[in-house]
Amino acid sequence: MQMSTLKIDTVIVGGGQAGLSTSYYLKQQGCDHIILEQAAQAGNAWRNGRWDSFALLTPNWSFRLPGAEYQDSAPDGFMQRDEIVTRFEHYIHHFQFPIQYQQRVISIEQSTGGTGYLVRTEDAEVQARNVVIATGLYQKPKIPSFSADLSTRITQLHSGEYRNPRQIPPGAVLVVGSAQSGCQITEELYESGRRVYLCTGSAGRAPRRYRSRDVYEWLHLSGFLDRTFDKLPSPKAKFAGNPHVSGRDGGHTLNLHQFARDGVVLLGRVQGGREGRIGLASDLYENLANADQFEAEVVKLIDSFITQTGLDAPAESLPELRDGYAADVITDIDLDSAGITTIIWAMGYRFDFDLVKLPVFDEDGYPVQRRGVTDYPGLFFVGLPWLYKQKSGLLIGVGEDAEYVASAIAGRAA
Repeated sequence: MQMSTLKIDTVIVGGGQAGLSTSYYLKQQGCDHIILEQAAQAGNAWRNGRWDSFALLTPNWSFRLPGAEYQDSAPDGFMQRDEIVTRFEHYIHHFQFPIQYQQRVISIEQSTGGTGYLVRTEDAEVQARNVVIATGLYQKPKIPSFSADLSTRITQLHSGEYRNPRQIPPGAVLVVGSAQSGCQITEELYESGRRVYLCTGSAGRAPRRYRSRDVYEWLHLSGFLDRTFDKLPSPKAKFAGNPHVSGRDGGHTLNLHQFARDGVVLLGRVQGGREGRIGLASDLYENLANADQFEAEVVKLIDSFITQTGLDAPAESLPELRDGYAADVITDIDLDSAGITTIIWAMGYRFDFDLVKLPVFDEDGYPVQRRGVTDYPGLFFVGLPWLYKQKSGLLIGVGEDAEYVASAIAGRAA
């Protein structure tokens, strides 16, 4: 059967917050375009990649999809997963974005002659003058290769597959990873009565509130989220895990020391495993110190900003917990003896741009670009953290880059 071919000015690959934001501005510019989304429904990452009790980690006021900025009665609240999905559905319906679902793009390459691009899906080809890659930075779940060598008696799942404590078999749970997802899942599991072991990493901790405001508001007001890529200590720093914090139940601080006080067994990084045993690094105290230091630096930044601006914000001292330092450092764990029946890999995701058949990536596989604009005329990226600013991959910042890229596309047509 002959493959169908479509010609259009611009193709947006990905129908999440980055793709939709770009479409919003392209519509304003009157630019002809389509969005190709591999999922079957709107808001796929929020709908199918989050657990049942998930709530937005940033306050509702930071929900800033262009043209659909949060304006309801709870700006300082944290909307739950289902409301986030509903807002995406309404966004698409209201603005009638030209999105085509269940269209998985398998390759993007330059057209013959070097003018424009050929975008291939599983059943069609699209000739486009411009292509915007809006697939995000998190495509492939990180699960270590040695997981295949573990006993088949152990249930294994990635944090993106976790839904609730009732989903997993009776017994203790090993959570691997102490960034945002790992810590939130750990808290939910032990509050449900589960025995939980947590492999910690280098992720920091931030207080949910400090000096009468949400920490995210302070980071926004101080310009912390507006830091540009050149302010990073190294290119690899853009891949650092996000600090753990929770938006559940109105939002609260997550603290590894509190976890230890509540009975969670804290461990160092996972180093390997086979059959019923897991090897661990002896870096637990180092990981705890990193989390403590991160919070101290955040507090110092906020205090300095308040002093410089003269804002009226009452002084505050945060609790200094140290329970984790009393934990034994364990370097090997027998899963059966510990009663562990489930491992949840909360190690984040890998990005994967293999569909782009052009040499536009650095040694880390990250696109080489300037605010989303590559050296290949008509090839753009949107929705990645540190694409331009720290907030470039977040709901609060993705619209700024989308507007810039849409303007560049409109300029090419002028």
